[in-house]
Order: sequence, then C-alpha cells, then structure tokens
Amino acid sequence: MILAMRRRHLLAAGLAGLGARAARAQGAYPSRPITMVIPWPAGGSTDTLGRVLAQVMSADLGQPIVVENRSGASGTVGHSHVARSRPDGYTIMLATNSTYAIAPHLIDLPYDNRGAFTGVSLVARYAQALCVHPSVPANNVAEFLAYIRAQPGKVAFSTAGIGASSHLATELLMAKTNTQMLHVPYRGGGPSAQALLAGEVACSFVDLITALPFRQAGQLKILGVSTLRRSEIAPEVPTLAESGVPDFESSTDCALLLPAGTPAPIVERISASLRRALTDAETRRKLISLGVEPIGSSAAEFDAYWTRELNKWGEIIRTRNIRMG
Repeated sequence: MILAMRRRHLLAAGLAGLGARAARAQGAYPSRPITMVIPWPAGGSTDTLGRVLAQVMSADLGQPIVVENRSGASGTVGHSHVARSRPDGYTIMLATNSTYAIAPHLIDLPYDNRGAFTGVSLVARYAQALCVHPSVPANNVAEFLAYIRAQPGKVAFSTAGIGASSHLATELLMAKTNTQMLHVPYRGGGPSAQALLAGEVACSFVDLITALPFRQAGQLKILGVSTLRRSEIAPEVPTLAESGVPDFESSTDCALLLPAGTPAPIVERISASLRRALTDAETRRKLISLGVEPIGSSAAEFDAYWTRELNKWGEIIRTRNIRMG
C-alpha cells in the first residue's frame, strides 16, 4: 500500500514536472526575432500594412519582427518560401487573396495552397474604386454601364495584369452586368493607374486610397467602391452594390498565414498579438488613414472565408475563360 502511494506520488510529480517544462517552453516563445514575409515588393499597400503591424506586434511580443519582401509570380514566390519554412513561429506571412484565392486557379503551384499553411486570421481589407478618365461621359455607375453597352467590346480597361485583383474585379463587374469591355493588362498597379490617368484606357479598378488624390486633382472620376459597405475615408462615394450592381463585392484582402504544423500555443500567441494590434485605437486610426479596413477573425472564420473566396473567384475564372499568358 505504502509502495503504491509512493509510486502515485512520483508519477504525479513527474507529470507536474513535464507540465511545468512544457509551460516554460511555450512561455519562452518568442525568444528571438521573427520574420514577416511579404510576398510583394516594398512600398506597396500590403508592405505598408505589414510594417505597421510588425511594429505594434513587436512591442507586444517582446521581439523584433523583421519584414522580408519575397515578391514574384503573383505572390507565389513568397508563399513557396513560407511553405518550406520551419513551423516554429519564427516565419509568418502577410498574404493577399490574389495569391491564396485567385492564383490557384491560374498557376500550377509548387506547394499545397491549403495544406501548406495554417491560417491565423483575416487581417484587413483595401477597398477598390471603379475609376474612369474625365473624358468618359459618365458620372455614376448607371451612366457608365449605358456607355459600355452602346459600344460592346470597345471600351478599354487597364489592370495590374492577368489574374490581378483589378482584373478579376472588372470581370466580376462585366459578369454581373452582362457587359463586355477590352482588357489591356499592364505590369503592376502603378502602370495600370498611369494608363488611366493618361487616357490610354477609359476605366480601371484602383485602390481607393490611391485614387482619391487624383480625383481631388480632377485627373479621374470615382464612380463607386467595390466593398459592400462605404469606406470611412470616402463615405460620400456609393458602393457598386447600391449603385445597381447587386451583391458586388471585391477587394484586396490581407491574411496572416503560418507554415502548416506550427504548434497551437504559438499560433494562439501570434493570433492574440494580432488581435491586440487590430483593436488598438491608435493602430486602427493609422490603418484607416491608409485606406485599410482592419478586420481580424478567428482561424475557423478565416477558413470558411478562404473557401468562399476560392469558390467565388474560381467560378469567375472558369466562366470568363481567363487564362495566364
């Protein structure tokens, strides 16, 4: 009896010791700098968002978060790097839906689009603006649709390239309104916007924060925003959904992803830090001033959103017969 009790005490002590060591190991994270991979070039909207979040989360986590830009191939270069990284919480990625929801339907990926990653949260959203050159005789969406219908297939629109969010937004608009325009792809959002400003094309979807100064200068007209709700930085601009294009919704959505297999306690630590960043009043003010709508979500909510985005854009790509090259 006494021997059995001793054994139970020893077993309990051993388990307690293991639990304490596990807790210390979990509590030790992070013990060194973290790398945030941005799969787009420096200076872009995703890069700007990432650097704001990295600064706030660094203070919360007690370790520096170093931003590393790994761009190329519609964001898949950065995704491929993160997919191969150790799942230890020291490599995180701020990704956009143009890569995790659109690219899989257009590119043969060198990684498993869902299986290679652990989704932490939907982070933020950038509204796009349907913009037209001042020479276009339309001041609202209805007038612009009438202008397109009067010359089917002849009105040119610019995009940041085949499969870019600006391209898919325009394809969605044409699908929902039974209209047809002429696609003129450029190599990036900057050249696409410049083509619109120069009058080389009639219209384009441009990030709202980028478009507003040009509207102020009279260099373009904004007919509507792409999100279901009006933007806080331009509340006077109606949404496309309320302008006669029912249920229209398109945006540049950013999400935080980790390599698959990252331990749950580390995922939760990063998730909690992100939640605190996105609910911090000063951080939200800064992001909104940059044209960003802070969101935040649970992993389960993000997973359901990811499925919806994949299905939505996959259908548009199939029915519109969109191909790379």
